[in-house]
Amino acid sequence: MNTLSEIADVLRRLKSAVIFTHMRPDGDALGSAMALHRALFMLNIRSEVVNEGDIPEKFLFLEGMNSIRRAPTIDAEAYICVDSSDEARLGYAQAAFAAGAKKGKVTVNIDHHISNTRFCKYNFVRLRASNCENIAELIALMGVKPDKLLASYLLTGMVTDSGGFSHGDVNGDTFRAAAATADAGADVGAITYEVFKKQPKARAKLYAEVISKLRYDLDDRLVTALVTQSQLAKYGLKQDATEGIVDFGLSVAPVEVSVCMMEVKKGQYKASLRSKGAVNVNEVAGVFGGGGHVLASGCMFFGSFEEAYDRLRYAVAQRLPQ
Repeated sequence: MNTLSEIADVLRRLKSAVIFTHMRPDGDALGSAMALHRALFMLNIRSEVVNEGDIPEKFLFLEGMNSIRRAPTIDAEAYICVDSSDEARLGYAQAAFAAGAKKGKVTVNIDHHISNTRFCKYNFVRLRASNCENIAELIALMGVKPDKLLASYLLTGMVTDSGGFSHGDVNGDTFRAAAATADAGADVGAITYEVFKKQPKARAKLYAEVISKLRYDLDDRLVTALVTQSQLAKYGLKQDATEGIVDFGLSVAPVEVSVCMMEVKKGQYKASLRSKGAVNVNEVAGVFGGGGHVLASGCMFFGSFEEAYDRLRYAVAQRLPQ
């Protein structure tokens, strides 16, 4: 694995770059990408950010988020992946990334997931509460002093991936990195409101319906929420409206593992897993081809919901302390 200093040297010598983020981007993916994009701009290096799908509306309060493209539009010399554990996480953008790598473009991977496969020429993976902590250090090594906008991108990633600085992997380094963004002008109150508290009435109704139908199992140590396509259609919402639902389950005292199963389409479910620490949900997700963190991971299921639930329940049961 490379050091951040080595990668900073590589990036400073570039003339152009495309920055890729994972499909269904969260605040950490977007914050990582846009902060690096801003830093390259401040160094007069041309760049653009690519994501395969729509950007969740709650992040559009940040300037520049609507400039993210679905595919590369510049013939850049480097392809940089942030907050992505493997090429498959890029979704449809994986084809463009793979084609560029085949042509000999410089590839860079900066991530914080334990399941990262080190799939680029230059790789830096360090387990942190958020990848934006890694990006903040990289930007400093590049010699860039964050302005308010760059700092706001970084703090958005730190706030979202740490659950408002409440997750078990938050440490002193997390707070020191966040403090630096606040010193540069980022407003933690405004960001926290936009990404955690602000929601349309329709989303509040969906949340209430889903929470009222939680399924408890394994002596109430496993709780599962199901969000169907018909529910999303009923309230006129997109898939990003389900973000945060999985976290509610962990607030229930006996629960050790909380899961949100979102119906992507008939016969396909995206599972988001959270743990209080007794169960390594990265291992659970890994059974089904997914991964992420020890306390927060995800995977995909195919088939009926009940089949998927039974398989997931068994995998969790195998790892629950007796």
